[in-house]
Amino acid sequence: MDIVRIAALQAPEFREDIDASLAYAEQAIIQASAHDAKLICFPECFLQGYLLDETKARQYAIDLASLDFQCILDRLSRNDMVIIFGLIEKSAERLFNTAIVIQNGALKGRYRKTHLLRSEDFFTSGAETPVFSVSGLRFGLNICYDTNFPDLTKLMADKGAELIVCLSNNMMLHQRAELYRHVHNSVRGDRCKEQGIWLVSSDVFGERDGRVSWGPTAVIDPRGEVLAQLPLGQAGILFFDIPKTSQG
Repeated sequence: MDIVRIAALQAPEFREDIDASLAYAEQAIIQASAHDAKLICFPECFLQGYLLDETKARQYAIDLASLDFQCILDRLSRNDMVIIFGLIEKSAERLFNTAIVIQNGALKGRYRKTHLLRSEDFFTSGAETPVFSVSGLRFGLNICYDTNFPDLTKLMADKGAELIVCLSNNMMLHQRAELYRHVHNSVRGDRCKEQGIWLVSSDVFGERDGRVSWGPTAVIDPRGEVLAQLPLGQAGILFFDIPKTSQG
């Protein structure tokens, strides 16, 4: 059976400190490369932090056509691994909650979060559902709340995706976090069963301002079963070999 080794990060939050998040990412990429991973995924808005204050979000947002973004690409260009990275993107006057796909120091594409929470109302919703490929494994992207919507997963599966890569930030008020502690994988498992597709998630952990996130960072198979998961509330990189059926 042909397989593709993927890596998913469970990381602390870095807020308003792009240099720190990039330094953490560089070390994670080195570690994933040493384990022969072909793809590594980082959490939602990992670059700047999941900033829900519009003024702060605009202050730290990155234009993907800018020199600042080229400098970011240069820092993450150590090898040919596919890197999936969450950030706050600006384009003209609009802001997007975006996942970028990088390889060999070049931007291969992006996915903008389609389904936005009320707290994200200053972001613009994405309108495209691209599908990418790594070593013959075709994958689509979801960002956190997106996984609640079956039609989005179906669109990607209909385009040939065998894997959904889900970037998340589940930093919630304590009571809500406890309520949803085991719900995330259940919802994601439903999407896997519906489309016969794999899913890997990447999340943050830690506490701040009366909020907590434990994860989960996990791999779910097409039956909706969790086959691997990092311990909740701990830093780490999850490695898993995903079987592929497509040829490109």
